[in-house]
Amino acid sequence: MATYLVTGTNRGIGYEYCRQLLFVGDVVIAVCRSASFELKQLGLRVEEGIDITFDTSVASLCDRLGDTQIDALINNAGILKRVTLQDLDFESIREQFEVNALGSLRVTHTLLPLLKTGSKIVLMTSRMGSIGDNTSGSSYGYRMSKVALSMAGKSLAHDLKPRGIAVAILHPGLVQTRMTNFTSGGITPEESVKGLLARIDQLTLENTGTFWHANGEVLPW
Repeated sequence: MATYLVTGTNRGIGYEYCRQLLFVGDVVIAVCRSASFELKQLGLRVEEGIDITFDTSVASLCDRLGDTQIDALINNAGILKRVTLQDLDFESIREQFEVNALGSLRVTHTLLPLLKTGSKIVLMTSRMGSIGDNTSGSSYGYRMSKVALSMAGKSLAHDLKPRGIAVAILHPGLVQTRMTNFTSGGITPEESVKGLLARIDQLTLENTGTFWHANGEVLPW
């Protein structure tokens, strides 16, 4: 039995992480700004009122956790806002950086004292943050913030390897969630998280810093 802390858990992939981890008997701490009815119905520990874009909010989470030891930290919280060249909204781009890149790094840095040798860190990035895979352009804020998050993950992998902590940089696939307007071409959250958890199980100090698709494919930077 391991202890997982997951951010962005009120719906979608974050909620599904919680559901599947609980099903196999792991301890889950669900972190969110506002807990959904469905999340509360799972009967797990919920830490709500946490905004990962504020130092004080994330510090309060650390205070609440006390000396709780975390085996796996899953940085799932993120936002997607469409920004095109024709409608270049710099405030939207800035917000996506704050949540997607800086927020995840802030949580990781603040909670590091609760991780130990053998712990794992997961950064939920996106294939849209792959420079080599960008064949359609646009989505400036989302793409740029996810590139930044992936770079943070690669640096964390190097910096934390001597401490015995491994880092996975994961793309969930195209998933049918509210973020993607429940796209008909996507996979279900259940299928996505099943693959993501397999990648987390596969994570070691030997492959730390790998950019994986949920299906196991290693993605181009």
